[in-house]
Amino acid sequence: MRIHLIAIGGAVMHNMALALHAVGHQVSGSDDEIFEPSKSRLSRKGLLPEAFGWFPERITSELDAVILGMHARADNPELLRAQELGIRVYNFPEYVYEQSKNSLRVAICGSHGKTSITSMIMHVLKKRRMPFDFLVGAQLEGFDTMVQFSQAPVTIIEGDEYFASPLDKRPKFLFYHAQVKVISGIAWDHFNVFPTFDNYVDQFRQLVNQSTENDILIANADDEEVITLLDISRPKGKIIKYGAPAYKVIEGSFTLDVDGAHYQFAIFGRHNMQNMEAAKNVCISLGISAHEFYEAMQSFTGAAKRLEVLKRSSDHIIFRDFAHAPSKVKATVDAVREQFPDQPLVACLELHTFSSLNKDFIAHYHGTMQAADKRIVYFNPHTLTLKKLPMLSIEEVRSFFGDKELIVLNDSSSLKSELQSLNSVNNNILLMSSGNYDNLDLTFLT
Repeated sequence: MRIHLIAIGGAVMHNMALALHAVGHQVSGSDDEIFEPSKSRLSRKGLLPEAFGWFPERITSELDAVILGMHARADNPELLRAQELGIRVYNFPEYVYEQSKNSLRVAICGSHGKTSITSMIMHVLKKRRMPFDFLVGAQLEGFDTMVQFSQAPVTIIEGDEYFASPLDKRPKFLFYHAQVKVISGIAWDHFNVFPTFDNYVDQFRQLVNQSTENDILIANADDEEVITLLDISRPKGKIIKYGAPAYKVIEGSFTLDVDGAHYQFAIFGRHNMQNMEAAKNVCISLGISAHEFYEAMQSFTGAAKRLEVLKRSSDHIIFRDFAHAPSKVKATVDAVREQFPDQPLVACLELHTFSSLNKDFIAHYHGTMQAADKRIVYFNPHTLTLKKLPMLSIEEVRSFFGDKELIVLNDSSSLKSELQSLNSVNNNILLMSSGNYDNLDLTFLT
């Protein structure tokens, strides 16, 4: 097939282009700008557009399909040309379904833990040599792409609740029609997209109500919002509730004893133990035993930027984590504290997203970092200007977090100096951000 991707440079879109190319489709694409690593990866396969921009003359009736990326606008000239010619236009979750409609589809959904749970399942299936296709939101060790299409009998999908495309405001996870669904938790985030908590929860109501008699819904019983949703919605099909298992922490390692077998894991924290139980229940539904699952999980080291170790020495560790929403920040800080209860912990959070910088939302971070011994919050006033948000003062941020001892910084040079002074013997340092601290080169810590 001849397939054209509008906004090919996105993280998922460029991986989809690579996946389609790998199975023999003729792939073309366009974008107004493409950054690394997408640029180099597309170039290596001959898929990088010759010029950046939108070229409607390249959209011809010879195309079999057009896939519309999230970053394209509804008035995109290539999109308008495709509509004029009557070419089938898919948003990317629609096309994932099109490629996987003959397989058993598993969708990992929820406000947090999606990438971790998805990567755990993929790791175990690979260890057990079970064929599967996938869509995941991060580059995982051992996998060349974030998307694979091969007509495998199972497709593992990281499914998020945000709208599918500029033309369709329904949540992406509805398009997958997954027979096995996971809901890891519900915690309001991105309120620029979902203006009220009920509006946010409604996305998950739609997902739950989509269930049929033959479906399986795997739900986090430790999450009050998830349980409330199930009680109200009463979905069809089989419901499996999970929570954190009865783990132990022995000399810094998280362990489980199950049916006489002892398992020791590289991952840590109660939140990750919950994630592992969600992944276990998915794998059991695919025919893998609990023993086979836990055995394979002992070699799982975690997803990229999810408590990723930047430096490990004999006396301290520096972690980097993608955490940015309040529930994720608290879970991440608590996880490091639980693994190293007696070691000083420095937690540093960058406020980078629209929600985290908005005065109407930032109070949700109240108390989220209290498990750390020293707490730092960084934001760049220029980011507020770019997002057209009212300016924040250092005093306001400290007040929103409810922490009189919170160190609040608003320029990267001060942040670097502060972290350098703390990068000493016995301080574990946890860096949390969905951004990059305004391009601060973190190698000074390592």
